[in-house]
Amino acid sequence: MIAAAVPTAHVAGSCRGVDSSIRFPSGQLQYKTHGPNASGCLATQASRVQPGCSSTFPRGEKRTDVGWLSKQRLGSNALAESSSSVARHGGRVANVRSVMVPVRPTEPSLKDSGNGASMRATEIVSSRGISGVVEDNARGSGTMVQSAAQDTDAAEARASLRAAGVYGYDPIILSRRFARQPFKVVGRALQIGTGLGSFAFSIFLDKQKGLTEVNMRKRAIEFRERLTQLGPTFVKVGQGLSTRPDLCPPEYLEELAELQDALPTFSTKLAFECIEKELGMPLESAYSSITAEPIAAASLGQVYKAVLRSTGETVAVKVQRPGIEEAVGLDFYLVRGLTTLIDRYTNLITSSVTDLLDEFARRVYQELNYVQEARNAKRFKQLYGDRSDVLVPGMFWDYTSVKVLTMEWVEGTKLSEQARIEQQGLNILQLVDTGIQCSLRQLLEHGYFHADPHPGNLLATPDGRLAFLDFGMMSETPEQARFAIIGHVVHLVNRDYEAMARDYYDLDFLSRDVDVSPIVPALRSFFDDVLGATVSELNFKTIVDGLGSVLYQYPFNVPAYYALILRSLTVLEGLALYTDPNFKVLAASYPYFAKRLLTDQNPYLRNSLVELLFQDGVFRWQRLENLLTQGRKDSDFKANDVIQPIVDLLLGEEGDELQLLVESEVVRVTEALILGTAIQTYQQVPAPLRAFFPPIRTSVQDQSSMLALRDQVLRIYGLLQSSRGFDPAMLQPLVEVLMRPKVRAFGGRVAGSVSRRLAARTLQQLLRPAPATTPVELMS
Repeated sequence: MIAAAVPTAHVAGSCRGVDSSIRFPSGQLQYKTHGPNASGCLATQASRVQPGCSSTFPRGEKRTDVGWLSKQRLGSNALAESSSSVARHGGRVANVRSVMVPVRPTEPSLKDSGNGASMRATEIVSSRGISGVVEDNARGSGTMVQSAAQDTDAAEARASLRAAGVYGYDPIILSRRFARQPFKVVGRALQIGTGLGSFAFSIFLDKQKGLTEVNMRKRAIEFRERLTQLGPTFVKVGQGLSTRPDLCPPEYLEELAELQDALPTFSTKLAFECIEKELGMPLESAYSSITAEPIAAASLGQVYKAVLRSTGETVAVKVQRPGIEEAVGLDFYLVRGLTTLIDRYTNLITSSVTDLLDEFARRVYQELNYVQEARNAKRFKQLYGDRSDVLVPGMFWDYTSVKVLTMEWVEGTKLSEQARIEQQGLNILQLVDTGIQCSLRQLLEHGYFHADPHPGNLLATPDGRLAFLDFGMMSETPEQARFAIIGHVVHLVNRDYEAMARDYYDLDFLSRDVDVSPIVPALRSFFDDVLGATVSELNFKTIVDGLGSVLYQYPFNVPAYYALILRSLTVLEGLALYTDPNFKVLAASYPYFAKRLLTDQNPYLRNSLVELLFQDGVFRWQRLENLLTQGRKDSDFKANDVIQPIVDLLLGEEGDELQLLVESEVVRVTEALILGTAIQTYQQVPAPLRAFFPPIRTSVQDQSSMLALRDQVLRIYGLLQSSRGFDPAMLQPLVEVLMRPKVRAFGGRVAGSVSRRLAARTLQQLLRPAPATTPVELMS
């Protein structure tokens, strides 16, 4: 899996016992400049603003002159608001929490036409989430009230301006840049060639000596070590490969999964300089205190704990490692040259190696843009933050830029620290189950998911919630694939390997011109071996490992989203196995799958439900009962969400073949309800009175099957009746469906069939001699 920038951020207790924070005095803060390039900020609290507090603009400019602002790409409204506010106050701000936020110019740069220096624009804006009242000294009165939502949107827009013009991954731009730096390119190429060349030579010798299989594990360990030595880019490449069973043998997947970011921290002095440069304000203007050393670090950056001066809130400040974009860009430039040669002259895999690298590089570059990460967090919070058992930290947009991210501080314990979690009285299995349920909704409902849920990015909060951190690496599941995954699980339950193989078309694993018939025996061989009992008892890692072997042997091209899904669920199951060796992620996932199958009206899932419930023309009531039993365990399950889709499925206007099956089953159930009730009533008649009633002349097997079917149907109704959201009024749609012309004809046929069957049984009752002892009498 691809590691996030700071995998262990926000860990409770990281700085306990030692007060290592740097505190800055409050009160008057001078905005000092050093030449025309300088910029700064004024951050105050209403209670701390002192008379005479002033700001100094760049040399040669008056306080009310905003001509230097107009040279930036800002809207006229923003400029007007900024200039008028400063002019009205004479450079003073009173009775309002505010911050002057510099807006980063678009790249490559916006230049002053007079001296060619990059300029920064400033606006006076309300700080995050606070409605402010601005004292109008010129007019003597006047107020401005902004909602928290408007404040946040405006702050996000300013952060986006600071990130404007930042380039993502573009191999053409990289090629142009490094073509002008031949010595740097040659030096790094020698490092990479030395590191990976000796490894490639070892692989060559193994192949020549016939020791490839024998030394597979040894070479996998060696490969992991070499990638670690080559630095952050190659660590991330290795983590990316660890999710690709179609590219790497199982031994390599296991070793690469162990890759960790192991770079040392960088200088705090450089980190603080980066904060000031990126935010355009002195450190003490942004934070009233900040830890003197990072509390967590990884390949792309490191995290500090701080307190915002403007609001007093505790925050986590992530700062990007200096020069990391240059280093990563150079590595991708060199590796892409190698992959181009591989694609041109070899056929190692069915996929384009260069395309795979480009996709991965784009993801890494997204991690290098912290404004994009903040957007990811915002979207994630909108989709999943409403769950009472999930915590998604908020973003502070006015203190966020491309290389600095400020977010809400989260107190919590990494899920891997299970002893500490248990000491707090928290249930690790419940937390993991929360992670699984949230992940399933991410993967299969909205399709937008956290692509790196390793233990450092999942925290248990003191109140028992699961906190998600680090949103640099996100991914999306295509809508068609979401339904195909659920259908794939249905086919696995049915052990329909031909259908499973065809699913790989919809999952984009295979081109539709590939014949799947050779794959079916491999799937059957693997799953027949591991499915000893039920699918829910199957260990997810066993599936991933075994399926990985199949994928590696055949021309599969596993999409990036699917590889990340496998990684996500494997990590969560691994965390649970520490506590409960019998934990099964598929069993924990069943309630969600059952609910989706019963309630989702998507045609693909409707067909999957039919496949699950019907076999050889017979309706499997046990399957329906199991689905309801499991679906009720899902926190979002409601009975009224089930009845309408089921009725529409079974009695819909389309599907004549299905309606024939339904008609036959309805007749069978109606007969079972009538005769089953008669059998039960006869059973309850006292023995002395039974002489006045003729015995029911049916076989033991017939009576048993009717009683079993009747009881099962009643149990299913009982499950619905006792479910959340059940209301007898919700049966009204059934009445409306029964009034449809086609359904009325269907009902007439059912009534006729039931009448004929009951008449035949009545005639049989009269003509067949009574058995010596009926099954009902035996049960009395």
